[in-house]
Amino acid sequence: MSLFHYLRALYGIVGRELFRFVHQRERFISALVRPLLWLFVFAAGFRSTLGIAIIPPYETYILYEVYITPGLLGMIQLFNGMQSSLSMVYDREMGSMRTLLVSPLPRWFLLTAKLLAGTLVSILQAYAFLAVAWGYGIQAEPSGYISVFPALLLSGLMLGALGLLLSSVIKQLENFAGVMNFVIFPLFFLSTALYPLWKLQESSELLYLLARYNPFSAAVELIRFALYGRLNVPAGAVVLATLMALMASAIYGYNPSKGFMQRKGNANI
Repeated sequence: MSLFHYLRALYGIVGRELFRFVHQRERFISALVRPLLWLFVFAAGFRSTLGIAIIPPYETYILYEVYITPGLLGMIQLFNGMQSSLSMVYDREMGSMRTLLVSPLPRWFLLTAKLLAGTLVSILQAYAFLAVAWGYGIQAEPSGYISVFPALLLSGLMLGALGLLLSSVIKQLENFAGVMNFVIFPLFFLSTALYPLWKLQESSELLYLLARYNPFSAAVELIRFALYGRLNVPAGAVVLATLMALMASAIYGYNPSKGFMQRKGNANI
């Protein structure tokens, strides 16, 4: 297989996902409604609540809704990762995933292309949310909208790899909703998406430890620092390591002879 075949397959997979996203306006709207409700309704009750910005030299008090904006960006990417996982389960039941995975290209490349396609969709949704937040008066420095792109890409890949791993484990579409809620809510609420670590430690030492070692917290902090034009190296290292572990597990899971999708007799993919 030549480089041309790889690029053509990547173009086809990414283009198909973007084309599907453009023609599914309900998916785009639903992806924005949830974080916007948190921003406009939930945060309104905490408008007087102040949190500390943990980014030197910006160690000052900021409004609560400004603090949770990176957490809501993480929420968008988390739900998009689960949505992509749902799409994978659906495609597997309909047979299109089987058609894709039996192509001559390596399985790891095809899964990586699917992951990249879903991540690009999540980034589009994240920037749409930032545009709405900007109109609401929650604005970062102009350079922050550029520097946040690599953080959104890395965090989106990590959360998309989590969804990819789940899609290799879930066998039926009917089981997906329960598993998705079981994964999403602990990841989001046991993180720094809503409150900083020092605030969580004041409430509960156990909650503090769970949030500190939650990979989603690292993704949120990576986005938060990037919005200020700074790089959080420890958070980036955690996100990258988690991405590699999840992606390796997902590739193994989609191995029909050894992975989680192994079947007796005929396989679904």
